Amino acid sequence: MIEKIENVHNRIKDIINKTPVMTSSKLNQLSKANCFLKMESFQRTGSFKFRGAYNAISSLSSELKAKGVTTHSSGNHAQALSLAAKMAEVKAVVVMPENAPSIKVAATKGYGADVVFCGTKPGDREETTQALIDEHGYTLIHSNNNLNVIGGQGTAAYELIKEVGELDYIFAPCGGGGLLSGTVTAAKELRSKTKVIGVEPKNADDAYRSFKEKKYYPVLSPNTIADGLRVSLGSNTFKIILEHVTDIITVTEEEIVNAMEFLWSRMKLVVEPSGAVSLAGILSNKVNLENKRVGVIISGGNVDLTDFFNLIRKKIS
Repeated sequence: MIEKIENVHNRIKDIINKTPVMTSSKLNQLSKANCFLKMESFQRTGSFKFRGAYNAISSLSSELKAKGVTTHSSGNHAQALSLAAKMAEVKAVVVMPENAPSIKVAATKGYGADVVFCGTKPGDREETTQALIDEHGYTLIHSNNNLNVIGGQGTAAYELIKEVGELDYIFAPCGGGGLLSGTVTAAKELRSKTKVIGVEPKNADDAYRSFKEKKYYPVLSPNTIADGLRVSLGSNTFKIILEHVTDIITVTEEEIVNAMEFLWSRMKLVVEPSGAVSLAGILSNKVNLENKRVGVIISGGNVDLTDFFNLIRKKIS
């Protein structure tokens, strides 16, 4: 059971950044809505992931902290857990795929974690992580399926609703489903009438298919620039999403880049592909938002600048 989001927020609010909520008149014009962007790219370690990681670490017993923690992540959760562990003086070992962005690998090591690389096939991350747990007795802090992580992620939407008031919709990206599950949990706790929409890359659409068919599908060979969303739903997140999320939509690679370009050109914001997916869902006009109040979780900004400008340059040309 997920702890009350209000209690989680009270625990971590003095450590996390209360990220800004930004607006754009051009975005409102294009969407015919009043949009409020919760900028988690300004969170510690550059993404919403720090919320969940810090809550999970701070919830461990002294005995478990002494043994250390591990996780598998393509980057943002890795950085977040590394910093949270460092702050708590806990050893952290992070399993990362060998194709993880170099900026995220360097940042993870920079926060003090040990990095162990694994293959890129489905199951490689889990197998390598389990081997470390078996050998060293580490506690697994899963990037999305850990209930304390989900509770921490929900504090972003909690802050958003508390700051701007009732919303008709909140759009959140979906990979493993931790942020989406936390978002809908926060909205429900606040007795909000908000409809929560998950947005997923079309090239990694396991959550979309699982939601539509009410049957769990793992992600298979995801081929998307949104590297943070190349993961499958967890058992906990699938259950929460199926029960409470209004809908899940998909966006193309081009639509993701368009959203990144919009944030750069209109709002002077550098956002990673995974972080722009929720905005891509707005700009794709797949949901009628006319005259609605819409929250948008911009989930992170950890992108290699060379990759970023190559994507933008290709889009412009």
